[in-house]
Amino acid sequence: MKTLVTGSSGLIGSAAVRFFSARGHEVHGLDNNTRMDLFGAGGDTRPVLAVLRAACPRFVHHELDIRDRAGVPALFERERFSRVVHCAAQPSHDLAASRPLDDFDINAGGTINLLEAARRFCPESPFVHVSTNKVYGDGPNGLDLVEGALRYDFSDERYAEGIGEDFPIDQNLHSLFGASKASGDLIAQEYGRYFSMPVGVFRGGCLTGPDHAGVKLHGFLSYLVRTALAGETYTIIGYGGKQVRDQIHCDDVIEAFDRWSGDPRPGEVFNIGGGRANSASVLECVRLVEEVAGVKMDLAFDGHARRGDHICYYSDLSRLRGRLAGWDVTRGLVSIVEEMVDAGRQARAA
Repeated sequence: MKTLVTGSSGLIGSAAVRFFSARGHEVHGLDNNTRMDLFGAGGDTRPVLAVLRAACPRFVHHELDIRDRAGVPALFERERFSRVVHCAAQPSHDLAASRPLDDFDINAGGTINLLEAARRFCPESPFVHVSTNKVYGDGPNGLDLVEGALRYDFSDERYAEGIGEDFPIDQNLHSLFGASKASGDLIAQEYGRYFSMPVGVFRGGCLTGPDHAGVKLHGFLSYLVRTALAGETYTIIGYGGKQVRDQIHCDDVIEAFDRWSGDPRPGEVFNIGGGRANSASVLECVRLVEEVAGVKMDLAFDGHARRGDHICYYSDLSRLRGRLAGWDVTRGLVSIVEEMVDAGRQARAA
C-alpha cells in the first residue's frame, strides 16, 4: 500500500503518517513548511519532519507545494498512489483576511490540483479531503441559543446532538477562510460525483492532540495550554468566552479516515468532531486547563468577535457513526487536555 499524505508535518498529517506507517504502508509526505511562512517561527514544522523521518523507516518526504501545477501531477504519475489523505491547508480564520490570495490558492487551488492529478493517475484510489465546519459560515449563529453562566448552547431540540451535514452552507457570512475551504469542499464532492471517484469529505470541528503546534491565530486548545504553562496572558476574543467548540483527538480522526477508505463511496460528506460530549466553551476550557495543570491563568478580554465566527458549534456525529461501523470518539476532553499538558511540560523541560 502506497499512501500520500499532504500537509504531512502538520497535526493531522503527521498523525496520518504515523498511523499508516505503523500498518506497513509506504507513506509519502508532501509538505514544504508553508506553515512557518503563515505563522512565523511558532508554526515551523521542521522538528515534526525530523521526528517522522526517525520514527517511520518507510516514510518518503517530498518538499513540494500543493499549488505546483507541474510538480504535483508529476509526483502522482510517478508514484500512482493507492490512497490520498489531503490535510494541507491554510487553516486560519483570521490570517485569510490579510492574505486572501494565498488562502484561496492553497485551499481551493491546491485541492483541485491534487484531485485532477488523482483523476489522471489513480482515479480508483480513495481520496480523503479534510474540510472544516467553517463551510457552514455563521449560519449556526442564527439558531435559537440559550446563554448560561459559562457557555451558549442550542435551545432547539433538533440540534441536541449538534450540526448535521444537511445544514445549509450558503446565504451567510463565512470569513474568507470559510469561503476558500467551502470551494475546496465542493470541488472535492464534485470530483467524487461527476467522475465517480472515491472521494470523501470530512468537515472537522476542532481537531487537536499533543503534537498540535498551536499559535495565536490557529489551534485554540493547543495555544491555550501552551499559554497556561508559560504563565502568559491569554486573550479571549468575543462573546465573553462563552463560545462553544467540540474537540476531537487526531487519532480518532485518522481512524475514521482509515475505516472510510476501506469502503469508500463517491462524494460522501461527514461532519467530524468531538460531538456534544466533547463540546466546551472557551471559559470551560480555561477552567479545565487550570485544574489539570494546577495553574491560575491570567485572562484578558477583547469584546470584538471575529467576523463570521461561530457562537456555538459542535458536530452531529450520527451519519459518521452510522456509516463507519464501530467508529466512535474514544478520547474525552479531560483526557485530551491531560495528554496535552503532559506533552507541553515535557517539551518545556527538554
